[in-house]
Amino acid sequence: MFGAVSTTGYQATFEELGTPLRDVTFVVVDLETTGTRASEAGITEIGAVKVRGGQKLGEFQSLVDPGQPVPAFVARLTGITNAMVATAPDIEKVLPSFLEFAHGSVLVAHNAPFDVGFLKAACERLDYPWPGFPVVDTVPLARKVVTRDEAPNHKLSTLARLFRAEVTPDHRALSDARATVDVLHALFDRLGPMGITHLEDLRTAADPVPPEVRAKRHLADGLPQEPGVYLFRGPGDEVLYVGTSTNIHKRVRSYFTAAEKRRRVTEMVRIAERVTPVVCVTPLEAQVRELRLIAEHEPRYNRRSKHPERAVWVRLTDEPYPRLSVVRDTTSGIAHIGPFGASRTAKEAVAALHDALPLRQCTARIARVPRQPGSPCALAGMGRCSAPCIATGGPDEAYDDVSAAARAVLDGDPSPVVRALSARIARLAAQERFEEAGEVTRRLRTFVHGAQRAQRLDPLSRCAELVAARPAGVAGAPGRPGGWEVVVVRHGRLAGTAVSEPGEDALELVAAVRATAEAVARPVAPAPASHPEEADLLLGWLDQPGVRLVVVDGELTCPVRGAAAHADLAWAADRVREEVTASEPGADAVMVPDGAPGPPPGIAPTAADRAGGSRADQPLEGGGGTDRVELVQRVEVGLREPRLVDEVAEQAGVPQEGERVGPL
Repeated sequence: MFGAVSTTGYQATFEELGTPLRDVTFVVVDLETTGTRASEAGITEIGAVKVRGGQKLGEFQSLVDPGQPVPAFVARLTGITNAMVATAPDIEKVLPSFLEFAHGSVLVAHNAPFDVGFLKAACERLDYPWPGFPVVDTVPLARKVVTRDEAPNHKLSTLARLFRAEVTPDHRALSDARATVDVLHALFDRLGPMGITHLEDLRTAADPVPPEVRAKRHLADGLPQEPGVYLFRGPGDEVLYVGTSTNIHKRVRSYFTAAEKRRRVTEMVRIAERVTPVVCVTPLEAQVRELRLIAEHEPRYNRRSKHPERAVWVRLTDEPYPRLSVVRDTTSGIAHIGPFGASRTAKEAVAALHDALPLRQCTARIARVPRQPGSPCALAGMGRCSAPCIATGGPDEAYDDVSAAARAVLDGDPSPVVRALSARIARLAAQERFEEAGEVTRRLRTFVHGAQRAQRLDPLSRCAELVAARPAGVAGAPGRPGGWEVVVVRHGRLAGTAVSEPGEDALELVAAVRATAEAVARPVAPAPASHPEEADLLLGWLDQPGVRLVVVDGELTCPVRGAAAHADLAWAADRVREEVTASEPGADAVMVPDGAPGPPPGIAPTAADRAGGSRADQPLEGGGGTDRVELVQRVEVGLREPRLVDEVAEQAGVPQEGERVGPL
């Protein structure tokens, strides 16, 4: 789809792959105590058995001085007397040995809250950090698979007798732990045919799962343990649902367990006949493919992203006296804000503009010089419309000023709208008209969001080609450390992607991906040549730490006083903050603090470098070559305080003094 050169696949982590039960090291533990409350009673004995794959790896047993008398009924029940514990080590000596024995394992206990509760309380009293062991409780597992016809209850002694355990529990810690091992293995034998074969399955094994859903678990068999997209298909091979994951096999398998709580998705699983995987080079490619497949197939069980064609924009009409209009398509040479997911949302942004600017709201076409004056509407009487319809003796220049102000707002500087609506919010709040203030706040947020989105999408859609890379294998990036993840974007559409191996010439990979990348026709900006959500994904990827711009065919610029300056607006009902504007051009330089480490040679410094932070990324290099990267400064002005932000971008030369590039 992307013309990508895939040199290496994504290597899933051990956690993502899931851990088969046969590979898990379990420490089955049992405690004997002087009472039932961990806050009051003490531990008299710890017994534990370490097992993996059905084999015993070791045992742990120790009496413990509880620091208090053993009650008579406890002595009769367990056989542990005061004389036996009088010479035993106290918990301060026993606990570290047990924690070392259990290190790196999964704790198992019959009625785990009791045993684990005492262990946690002991750690807390001794000021030891709790290691955070995963815990498996055999009681709820037994309730899942052992019926009342088989056993009257789920006590350890009853289950040991049912499963013919080799050791009979006798209320001594090690004996009970040994019996619990046999019970655990017997429970695993029953849970396996139900699709519970991995450690991760045990977390929800006791939750109810419809039998017809559990029976579909075979649909996950043979699916790749790699990133990509999966398509659930129905009886007629129709696509029911599209999803994405860094591990297709693990994610699909989760649909047939109690981990899946969504009613609609459970309904979908009942209908599904098979699952089609689409393996991707990187998680980013998988997310993009998911969006495109959802838009293509419109699966009935997907709710989001099915109708990108429903996205709408707000712009001024091309009339002598323009008005605001909600449109499906963008028009060249005219400023827009959006896209908005629905007309209703776009109309909220329009209402925000009307609150600040007296643009006409009627749909009548008005000549530049009306033949005869019209009748003013109610909005004109309220001062909310400049009423060009009543102009006489020539063009209405006052309305020209209003429309020019509207163009400036849509084109990059939303400050007039922000100031006007913020003041109105403050007035309404002062009058305790909080409901109306909340409505105006919502309009303002919607407007700022739409303006910011357009200003982020516009430079990306105009950019004929953008090639970016980030180090592989670090900070969640795919591949192995030493390689590079390379992405080619054309007019806001993912055109190619690849991941290099360590030691591979990264610049050769860049050239190969560019040569095979998808050809993309230029769209009408600010709309990208893709699903708007795809462009948002790409912008999010480009914003990640460590991403380098390698090739930029076009300009990545945004207004310094654009909508991003108001993205962190504090919506206080009782105060209005004055806008902080950018400094003079001569004040744009970002200085490295005294003593702060500079970037490595050949690498443009980032904001972290300039703040004195360290830099872990290496130059984009391969085969000894180093890609030349020049620094472009940019300024992002916030309402609360100005922030100086810099980015690296490949340029033909060093930018002229005072040149500013806004945030992507």
